[in-house]
Amino acid sequence: MGMTLAEKILARAAGRAAVKPDEIVVAEVDLAMSHENADLVRKSFAEIGVARVWDPSKIVIIFDHRIPAESEKTAATHKAVREFVAAQGIANFYDVGRGGICHQVLAERGHVKPGMVVVGTDSHTTTHGAFGAFATGIGATEMAGVWVEGRLWFKVPATIRIEVGGEFQPWISAKDLILYIIGKLGAAGADYRAVEFDGPAVRGMSRASRMVLTNLSMEMGAKVAFTPVDEIGPDADAVYERVLRIDLGRDIGEPQVACPHAVDNVKPLSAVGELEVHQCVLGSCTNGRLEDLQIAAGVVAGRTVHPRTRLIVIPASQAVYLDAMRAGYLETLMTAGAIINPPGCGPCVGVHQGILAAGEVCVSSTNRNFIGRMGSKDSSVYLASPAVVAATAIAGRLAHPQAVVEEALHA
Repeated sequence: MGMTLAEKILARAAGRAAVKPDEIVVAEVDLAMSHENADLVRKSFAEIGVARVWDPSKIVIIFDHRIPAESEKTAATHKAVREFVAAQGIANFYDVGRGGICHQVLAERGHVKPGMVVVGTDSHTTTHGAFGAFATGIGATEMAGVWVEGRLWFKVPATIRIEVGGEFQPWISAKDLILYIIGKLGAAGADYRAVEFDGPAVRGMSRASRMVLTNLSMEMGAKVAFTPVDEIGPDADAVYERVLRIDLGRDIGEPQVACPHAVDNVKPLSAVGELEVHQCVLGSCTNGRLEDLQIAAGVVAGRTVHPRTRLIVIPASQAVYLDAMRAGYLETLMTAGAIINPPGCGPCVGVHQGILAAGEVCVSSTNRNFIGRMGSKDSSVYLASPAVVAATAIAGRLAHPQAVVEEALHA
């Protein structure tokens, strides 16, 4: 019997010829990533009493959640991690101004390769399944154990296969596709499952768009998620728990919006109704890449952000920032009235650089819209694609990008 991609990778990492769902295996870890919460890992590691990490070359630490430091407490955390990194000889350290969002940096700097087992102290580590890795989020205590032994136990997940055919309609993107899927399956629809995305539409996507699918898969409970890579794939006779088939032309006719306060509360844009918006955010590990900034710049070009609305743009990394600057996207966005934040997580984590006041409404390209996620518990966050975020910023209300473009042509 053949194996799914998750099964194949775990079998290799566990030194087994084969594994099957629900088995417990101990797998060798190929890469261990943390951001500022490396400070929590560091403290747990110290309690274990081991002097040195198992392999400093396999540990990557990236500051991204609170950069630059927004408080004295964060500054002290950063300082402690810097000292630990130096003492342990961890060369793969990306300090403020040298990287960006952890998941973007791992991809850009070539840290992740097909077939690897990657663990990160961040829930959206599933992103790296777009590169054929078994990549999943773990807690700080678990990571401390990995720093000691270089291995971790896993329950082999069953796999859901999602085959996507048809063609994207105008103004429909990978973000709309994954929001549609999350809305269809629910927040627990892939709980502790592996998800394999495939089909002609997925194979035709850019790598950046594939990262959107794997990134947001954990919002439906996925342990790991994959898109196709040439170097490694599932066996032709692999057994799946479920196969879901989606036709883009038939199933997704307009942009999708995740409404407060759950990522699976998904509606077509036209079903959301009239919605005045105070803030729009373009960025995050979901949609802060160059193609996202390009799409947004195309929507706002020659137009002005509505006086009621703030448009905050956060490139996912220093490299994305530079590329977008050279391409003129940042100038276009700024001319329209956007503010450009330094690369990092920004207001997505609700601590700085654009948090919301009570009663405010935000339309964001980020990955979560839980109560209080972006500031006040009495604010509301709607998740949408970069095109919808940009159109909404111009209109001052939730808007279809086509309507904004057509309005400008007829003005």
